[in-house]
Amino acid sequence: MKDERRSEPQTKTSTPGSNPDTLATASTTSFINTSSPSPTLAPPAAPVRRTPCPLAAADFLKLKALSMGSPKELKIRLIKVESGNQETFIASKVEEHRIPLGEVSIRHTASEVVRSCKGEKVNGKFRESYLLPAFSVKPVLSTNTPIPREKLNPPTPSIYLESKRDAFSPVLLQFCTDPKNPVTVIRGLAGSLRLNLGLFSTKSLVEANAEHAVEVRTQVQQPADENWDATGSAQTWPCESSRSHTTIAKYAAYQASSFQESLQEEKDSEDEDEEEQEEKKTSSEPSTNPASGTSKRGSRVCLTCVTRWKPQLQELLKLPAFMRVEYNGNMLSHVGHTILGMNTVQLYMKVPGSRTPGHQENNNFCSVNINIGPGDCEWFAVHEHYWEHINNFCEKYGVDYLTGSWWPVLEDLYRSNIPVYRFIQRPGDLVWINAGSVHWVQAVGWCNNIAWNVGPLNSYQYQLALERFEWNEVKKVKSIVPMIHVTWNVARTIKITDQETYKMVKHCLLQSIKHIQILRDQLVAAGKKISYQSRVKDEPAYYCNECDVEVFDLLFVTSESGSRKTYMVHCEDCARTVSKSPSLAGVVVLEQYCMEELMRTYDSICVVRHTHTHTQFSYVL
Repeated sequence: MKDERRSEPQTKTSTPGSNPDTLATASTTSFINTSSPSPTLAPPAAPVRRTPCPLAAADFLKLKALSMGSPKELKIRLIKVESGNQETFIASKVEEHRIPLGEVSIRHTASEVVRSCKGEKVNGKFRESYLLPAFSVKPVLSTNTPIPREKLNPPTPSIYLESKRDAFSPVLLQFCTDPKNPVTVIRGLAGSLRLNLGLFSTKSLVEANAEHAVEVRTQVQQPADENWDATGSAQTWPCESSRSHTTIAKYAAYQASSFQESLQEEKDSEDEDEEEQEEKKTSSEPSTNPASGTSKRGSRVCLTCVTRWKPQLQELLKLPAFMRVEYNGNMLSHVGHTILGMNTVQLYMKVPGSRTPGHQENNNFCSVNINIGPGDCEWFAVHEHYWEHINNFCEKYGVDYLTGSWWPVLEDLYRSNIPVYRFIQRPGDLVWINAGSVHWVQAVGWCNNIAWNVGPLNSYQYQLALERFEWNEVKKVKSIVPMIHVTWNVARTIKITDQETYKMVKHCLLQSIKHIQILRDQLVAAGKKISYQSRVKDEPAYYCNECDVEVFDLLFVTSESGSRKTYMVHCEDCARTVSKSPSLAGVVVLEQYCMEELMRTYDSICVVRHTHTHTQFSYVL
């Protein structure tokens, strides 16, 4: 669980590659390649994602010395003919069958896909989903059958591990990632694994880095199941808060002082009689609004520095592999760059009443949240199946579902037949938020929490991540996880063990190849030159500078005038808008992958079978 909605991290400037490759078609022993090789290109500077990268003016001129891309070729097969003691060869043109583009599927090879693209006439921009409805694995939940009121608060699966060995059982992973379970609480996990939660206490944080920056949200204190408007006359969905910044040391002092004040108030109240208590209550709280005072929630304490936070990060290696920040089977470990709060740990310092408003995680990824204590947290969660209904409520109340701050009114959900899981997270408890689950949290006492995201490579997680990737594009919201970039990295590095996941990943790669090849052919046909510049190690994924959509492989780069020359990356649509030219005048097109490289990856992906030894564990509902 991400203990609040994450914003886009600071963008890093990439370093230009030093050895650009040339575009050349691989030849084989059975064919004669009649094409001439591409000329070697002068090394153009790598474009930036968002922050302009200063380059010399001469470099931009080099970028204009571009190739026309892959040369055309005629494939010839040599047929050996034996006659007596003599051998001769006959050159025969290879006739290649082309499959209509609409009939191409994951059963076909990359060569067949590319051949179909080359022979297809596509008018305008090619647009197709990276998802295929036939591959959907989402559970079917009925929303038409009325649910009795007592069943609208279903029991939350709470797992009690009997031994440390059970924590590492494949059965635990299967249970947590089961599409039917939106949330799972693992009670006392810290105790069973002997996690030293003291490393994440406020005292330890102050000792480690007292001046570390902390973002603070000031909120009105309210009961967890209510959310009153500013007038206190009605409940609503918008959840307002103001943002400020401080340091760990200063927020620690606030935590301590608020705790002391609470103890003093409790002591004073014990000395008052019932009449005085009633008078105090009446004078301090409006009868129509149970909110009283404000609370400051410390958040976004990023534990990213490996040297400064080494003890804390090493302690988390005690967790089961699928829950760790870094894990080969975690898609977020294959992004290739840091996404703050997703593939890094964030810590939250809270006082009673501190709220994390309703949200789904970025790109619907799973999340892990551990309560450090000493106080509790109260959680609310709804299955991913109902997110569109909640989105409709947000629209009704005038708050943006993806980017706004909202706190659901429980009665609205109950009247709409939407079950809500509600539970208490105690110190040492780990909460696993499954892919796409909608959730919101309020601190009951003084506590710290640590949280991060994980992306287990299974069909349900992958489908929901791609669905949100495409929905974000429709809503013009940036996908913090570059899903096309990640999918190609996953295909290169992870062994897929599940048939449904394999089909979804391969279909995404298929669609990616189609998008790239068709766009490439259109550019070449229009006389636009394309320069090949391979990616360098740890180079981040790119997003359009205008609309924030992910830009993969074919980058449309413009030069911005100013005190220094800078390059900006655009998608095709925005590049045409910026250049104000149908021919993309002033726009340089960079290609980061050889099509042959992508084709090899596509053809090599397969399903690897393996077996598990199951271990039993108990859970209570």
